[in-house]
Amino acid sequence: MSRSLALFAIGLVFGGGAGFVIAAGNGVTFEGHDHGDPAHHGGGHGEMAAHDHSQAVSLAAGPDAPSVAIQLHEDPMAGWNLQVTPQNFRFAPQHASAADVEGEGHAHVYVNGEKLARLYANWMHIPALPEGAEVKVSLNTNSHSALLVEGQPVEAKLTVPAGGEGS
Repeated sequence: MSRSLALFAIGLVFGGGAGFVIAAGNGVTFEGHDHGDPAHHGGGHGEMAAHDHSQAVSLAAGPDAPSVAIQLHEDPMAGWNLQVTPQNFRFAPQHASAADVEGEGHAHVYVNGEKLARLYANWMHIPALPEGAEVKVSLNTNSHSALLVEGQPVEAKLTVPAGGEGS
């Protein structure tokens, strides 16, 4: 039994080392991948290849143009409740990552510029937010493209108020 474990350990050490040598010899690096390069999303990752944040859908301004407003409500127990109120836009989780349909999609929630979540409804609980943090919500199409009106992102921003217990 102990001989088997010893051989297994030796195999891991030398096998892993050989793997790194072969990878380095073939120019493989461990720097992640480029979301903008479809070649980095091949081999059974069709959803990832279609998930392109660099595209945008721009609409004309007017009474039917989408817009969004947000509010933060301090949760009595802990954290904050984010209320998202879109106009001329509906959340369509059943069509996420599918073809675009005018007037529907989902939202992205950001805190201090970092994406926190994808949102498919009007409310979201955020467990904690630092005082003075910027919360931003953007509207996106089903295919994850940014939604623009007259070239400007359809988004709303606010700053977390001071002194809340949820911060």
